[in-house]
Amino acid sequence: MSNIFNKMIGRTRYVVFRLFLHLGGGEVAPILGVLNNAGRDAIDADGDLEVLGEGLVEISQTLLQYDEYWLSAANEGDVFWNEGEAGDYVNELFTDSAERYLSEPDYASNSGLNEPLSIPVTRNVIVMITVAYEGEVPDLETDLSNVQALKEGLKALINLHYKHRLKAIQVHFSPAQLGDELTSDQLLQYYPELIPL
Repeated sequence: MSNIFNKMIGRTRYVVFRLFLHLGGGEVAPILGVLNNAGRDAIDADGDLEVLGEGLVEISQTLLQYDEYWLSAANEGDVFWNEGEAGDYVNELFTDSAERYLSEPDYASNSGLNEPLSIPVTRNVIVMITVAYEGEVPDLETDLSNVQALKEGLKALINLHYKHRLKAIQVHFSPAQLGDELTSDQLLQYYPELIPL
């Protein structure tokens, strides 16, 4: 009832949404390159929403291409009628995602550049996408713990960018640095909300 009332008086509906996606297998390492490139572009763009949106589109398209490696997922979110409250929730989710195990990349470090290259192959990758947007998107405001719903959700994220309805975009991933490894035990410990697809 309050949704109808808020629409009638012309209040803007803000949604803050977070998606967790776990990909597994010996072929998932290239995804880290796409994620790192998008991260570097975001830093260089100093938070420009258009650049962040293009990165989100590239990440979403890459995830859709790698759907055979999807193992588990989870999503959460909330609806706000106040932009400040939505912003506070975005910050809360950002902090939570950044504190997750192995989710902080080190773009400034040049360590290891002259060392021989022998690193373990990443077998598990977690991608955490947080967005805030205006309006309603039924494909995101549902349980995305099945493959078809998740595909529709990723397509909806792409459409939000092209419709210019995104207000905030954040992407975290683990492991965030080449050579780090995320084990099955660490997945259970640090990402307990994941539901097998």
